[in-house]
Amino acid sequence: MFRDKTPEAREVARLHKRIARLKALARIYKRAEVTQNALLAISNLAASVTSQEEFYGVVYDSIDTLVPTDNFFIATLNSKTNKIEIPFFADEKDAHPHDLYPNETLSDTLASGLTGYVFRTGESLLCDNTKYQKLLDNNEVVSLGSDCHQWLGVPIKNNGIITGVIVVQSYDKNINYGDIDLELMNFISQHISTVTEHLQHQEQLEQAISKRTKELSIAYEKLKQEVSERRRAENLQKTLFEIADLATSNIDNSQFYAEIHNVISRLLAANNCFIALLNEQHTGLSFPFYVSQFNSPAPKPRPLQDGLTEFIIQHQKPRLFHKNDIDELISSLSVYTQAPELNNTRQIHQWIGIPLFIQGKVIGALTIYSFNANQNYHESDLELLTFVSQHIATAIERKLSAESLKASHEQLEEKVAQRTQALALLNQNLEKEITQRKQIEYQLQHDAKHDNLTNLPNRAMFMEQLSQAIKHLRRHPQDKFALLFIDMDRFKLLNDTLGHLEGDRFLIETAKRLKKCIRVNDNLARLGGDEFVILLDCINHDQDAIEVAERVLKALARPYQLTQKMFYSSASIGIALSSSQGTDTSESILRNADAAMYQAKSDGKGCYVVFQQQSYQQVNNIQLEKELRQAISNNELQISYLPILNLTTQTLIAFEPRLFWLHPQLGKIKQVQINNIAQQCNLHIELDKYTLNQLNVDFAHLQAYCTHSVQIHLSLSSQHLKHKHALRSLKNQLKKCQFNLEQLYLFFNERAFAQDNNIHINAFESLAQLQVKLGIYDYGSVNGAINSLTFLPISVLKLDPSYCTHLESGSYFKLAKAYFLAAQALGLTLNATGITHSDQIDKLKEIGITIGQGQPLGQVLVLPKTAALDCA
Repeated sequence: MFRDKTPEAREVARLHKRIARLKALARIYKRAEVTQNALLAISNLAASVTSQEEFYGVVYDSIDTLVPTDNFFIATLNSKTNKIEIPFFADEKDAHPHDLYPNETLSDTLASGLTGYVFRTGESLLCDNTKYQKLLDNNEVVSLGSDCHQWLGVPIKNNGIITGVIVVQSYDKNINYGDIDLELMNFISQHISTVTEHLQHQEQLEQAISKRTKELSIAYEKLKQEVSERRRAENLQKTLFEIADLATSNIDNSQFYAEIHNVISRLLAANNCFIALLNEQHTGLSFPFYVSQFNSPAPKPRPLQDGLTEFIIQHQKPRLFHKNDIDELISSLSVYTQAPELNNTRQIHQWIGIPLFIQGKVIGALTIYSFNANQNYHESDLELLTFVSQHIATAIERKLSAESLKASHEQLEEKVAQRTQALALLNQNLEKEITQRKQIEYQLQHDAKHDNLTNLPNRAMFMEQLSQAIKHLRRHPQDKFALLFIDMDRFKLLNDTLGHLEGDRFLIETAKRLKKCIRVNDNLARLGGDEFVILLDCINHDQDAIEVAERVLKALARPYQLTQKMFYSSASIGIALSSSQGTDTSESILRNADAAMYQAKSDGKGCYVVFQQQSYQQVNNIQLEKELRQAISNNELQISYLPILNLTTQTLIAFEPRLFWLHPQLGKIKQVQINNIAQQCNLHIELDKYTLNQLNVDFAHLQAYCTHSVQIHLSLSSQHLKHKHALRSLKNQLKKCQFNLEQLYLFFNERAFAQDNNIHINAFESLAQLQVKLGIYDYGSVNGAINSLTFLPISVLKLDPSYCTHLESGSYFKLAKAYFLAAQALGLTLNATGITHSDQIDKLKEIGITIGQGQPLGQVLVLPKTAALDCA
């Protein structure tokens, strides 16, 4: 029988058991601490690792401290080739798979073993000999490598996709793997996946950065090239401007060529440079410019020989020669055969020769060369210098022309001292012309749209501005604009008397005055001759256009200072207002303003007329001609009588009848307008007969206004004198008049007389037999011969109205005085017409003219309408 243990023995036994358990727990905690440190090292490394090989080595060292590993390797799947690779391998028995299977594809071999099984299943595999044999029997794997005790493989997954397998093996039967080892391996596989993804992203980022860096580098190089090319282009442009400026500069030859050299030096190295020019006979060369880095003296003028310069001039092509090229020319006897003393090319490294052309002909050559092998010229330099040489040749041409002119001026100055001032002025004008040639190049577009004389917009530009105004009006119908068509009165007479130069000065001064009459946003243009137009933009009322027209008339009525004399002028203005209905075109509104301007001229000039559509019909309109014929037939035309007075006594002497027509739609149509219609439809003779018939009725009433025998001054058409039957008809009508024909003065136009004086002389002699008085009106409007008047049985001359308008001008005053003296010498009376203010009366009295007619001399007389008797 066993003897029971004592209490002391039982307590000792219990303490031994507790100590054993404590030692076991200490071992477990110690292993847990080691495991935790290893896993922390792996985690920390996963965040900072830069390569997978580095990470795999640390993983292997860490696993080796936690799990006994006789064999450890990592298999990965290459995403590009879809092949299995072994980036890390450590084994105690087997060599690397590359060495074990040299004749087989490593990927296919691994795919057939346990590694491939984990790839296919995607699950962790803890395999001993029993399970391994089962897999072999089921043909799921094939036997690879040495036999092991246990095999543990864990898949590496990235976003659910297997990218690799981590494997450990044990060959020792005392080493067994459990769930803790499996869990540890899964944890490590996750870190391997994270590191793999991190490294892939890092690699992609580095590739993207590298690619972007390369693109930026290429773009930067392109930008540098563009900037360089642009700077070079700007430098070239600046160079050309400087060359052009040199051509017009007033500097001597040495400074001129030195400046040319400075310009070339900024484009390329030109330490050695010279310019050679042919003489006028093209038989010799001179060297107006020469510079050498060795301070060699400039070559003296020489006859043409066979040097390199002559070679360039002869072949007329730019050339870049290297030392061997020059040697070949010398060897081939192309240069320096006739004049070997000219050969100074032994030290030359490169030589550029550019022929200089003026008007297609070679006048010389530009040459640069280098002695230093480090200073190289290229084909691009040759092209650049060739381009610049064209402008240099032009500059030289202008310089030579200026020098030639200067030399000619000096020679003439020596021979003809009294013409020094004229020649100097001519020289200045030529210099200005040379300078202006450059300015013209920049103003081609400006000149195409502006008047050369006044610098105002011309017709083409104004029509564009008018078209834009009409387009604006169509978009904004509430706006309004006006067009003023301005025609200077008697401009042709100014050109004929004072000359075209003074006429141009007159137009320039007129343009200046017109500019001061308009706003900044208004447009002023010259259409041609003495015609100007003003486009008044955005006016509020029609009255605005009228105010501008009145301002223009006032400005143009001021005297002009021409040829050191005062000249008076006036203008006729037609005003056309825009329509809110959008029917205007640039042509129609200009035509309307033009028509209104002609109406203003017909109304006596020096005024404005606003275009009214219903008031302006074409004078050749069939309906208007028909209405005029009917008005004559129905005795609807009326006569107003303009008084003619003695300027000294203010006594009434005569009346001048003038027709007017009260049209039911067009209103009052004056004599000038009626004459325009009559000219188109050949009604002048009928109008004159109508006037004579009405005079038979009105004569007795007219006589009552005068204390003595009143005179009637009647202007007739020269159509009465051109045919015998027309003259006979006029004489018959005069014979039937019921008043004394000695009181009747018949006047004919001077222009018609000048065109055919023979007919007028014969007809005047025939009419004089009826005791009527004869005269010429608009006298002085043409350059007729005074002696032709001696053949006419006339007694009175009526001076053209323009002379009264311009009496303030000394030339007009003298001309009117000459006409008066000529008439006085011929025993004729000279009457003034077109008097507009009292100052003119004093001037006329000063000349000696005592009879005149015009607005200040009394109101026009209109008698009650009475049916006329037909005297035909």
